[in-house]
Amino acid sequence: MTTETAAPGVWADLVGQPRAVATLQRAVIEGRHAMSHAWLITGPPGSGRSNAARAFAAALQCPNHGDGTCQHCRSTLSGAHPDVTLLQTERLSIGVDEVRELIQTASLRPGVGRYQIIVIEDADRLTDPAADALLKAIEEPPARTVWLLCAPTPDDVLVTIRSRCRKLSLRTPPDAAVAELLIRRDGIDPSTAAFAARAAQGHIGRARALARNEAARNRRHAVLQIPGRLRDIGSCLNAAEHLVESGKEEAARQTAELDARERAALETALGVGTTGVKPKQLAAAQKALKELEEEQKKRATRMVRDQLDFALTELTGFYRDVLSAQIAAEVPLINAEAAETITALARRTTPEKTLACIDAILQCRTDIEGAVNPLLAMEALMLTLGGPFRGR
Repeated sequence: MTTETAAPGVWADLVGQPRAVATLQRAVIEGRHAMSHAWLITGPPGSGRSNAARAFAAALQCPNHGDGTCQHCRSTLSGAHPDVTLLQTERLSIGVDEVRELIQTASLRPGVGRYQIIVIEDADRLTDPAADALLKAIEEPPARTVWLLCAPTPDDVLVTIRSRCRKLSLRTPPDAAVAELLIRRDGIDPSTAAFAARAAQGHIGRARALARNEAARNRRHAVLQIPGRLRDIGSCLNAAEHLVESGKEEAARQTAELDARERAALETALGVGTTGVKPKQLAAAQKALKELEEEQKKRATRMVRDQLDFALTELTGFYRDVLSAQIAAEVPLINAEAAETITALARRTTPEKTLACIDAILQCRTDIEGAVNPLLAMEALMLTLGGPFRGR
């Protein structure tokens, strides 16, 4: 297997995307002839959309087109450049007030850089009012302002916005490119890097987590054990409950420190706990704290869904391996470490039943994303997946 050589400078971490990198480099070098005031960068999860946006922003500010060594490059990639604004969110949506703040920033002349650049990492989360406000800003942009929007697919963004953007599509990077990045950037040993890249199926962030975090590897291992343990209705329901509870625990672990830090910062800003606070100020502070709690609950809900989606992705790969074994496809297993369980299930079922299982997993992902109760969705899935084992 050959690896794709990473581009130098700010593009080094954008692996497996030679065509996209070439397009962005050409825009940086040729300027207005290949440049646009608004870009929509799309690609599957983990393909590097935000990395592409940051690298592009750095190269646009750099006098040497993104050499990676100057102050413009370093400060942009670290999130500290005064003329590059990055909007990231853990919330379920991006509201109109946030977008209006960005529009104000976009109207300013660049202070130290060549452009005023606004990056919205999750443009698919824009509310309708926020999208309408953004549309007006993109229609009449200042001369030195560049908008970089990121989303999974063009269809995830309002049609009138995407029609005014130049589109750049990323692909799922090959395993070898992801492994090379883990070795070069994160110092992961080659064996672990190869495993993580294969297991993550091209998702760079997931691969990094699997390579560096034993707990993440253990959670993945537990998910891969589920199909072999679905022997009756009770085991199916237990498996569903365990997955949901594990997702909640992991989400709580990831958000606990952030929630506390956000609350402390808001309380300090509102003067909570200080003397001389008037009743009207106290009421306003309590309202603001309640709104923060609601936003934190929404974030936790999304993170639980994300954890379940990771598990469902692992199960999709598992049944893909089962199908490969059944039809004797000459492709390597994603889950080579579970080969014994995969082979056993492949012998007991048919390709048609395996395809039905994959369809059920994909439907479960859709249901959970559509706000169906996660436990009910997972119970229905486990009962479907356990079908081949019941009655043995």
